[in-house]
Amino acid sequence: MSTPEYPVVPLSWLTMPEVVDLTGETLSRVRRLLDENHLIGSRRDGTLRIPEAFFLDGAPLSSLRGTITVLHDAGFSDDEAIDWLFATEDSIGAAPIAALRAGRKSEVRRVAQTLA
Repeated sequence: MSTPEYPVVPLSWLTMPEVVDLTGETLSRVRRLLDENHLIGSRRDGTLRIPEAFFLDGAPLSSLRGTITVLHDAGFSDDEAIDWLFATEDSIGAAPIAALRAGRKSEVRRVAQTLA
């Protein structure tokens, strides 16, 4: 079986106000999404930013929360989880975020579970 081709997903960042605009949610709701691990972010230049690729059609990528949980369980910080999601993973043949966006959450989580 051949490895599927995934598009390259660039790492571009959104500020909290940009996430509010993108999602149509309130700032407090976006903070709750962060608290509940539907999203993770990183402090860049002192400002909390969230990768734009974590959104699809104006909403958080549905497969992200469980994947974040698996990575946190493996001991990853939010920054380390973001780095892993955007780095090419040889066993997947692409960056895990590209595979998640393509609907391959089981494959990504299976690989993430081996990182503990």
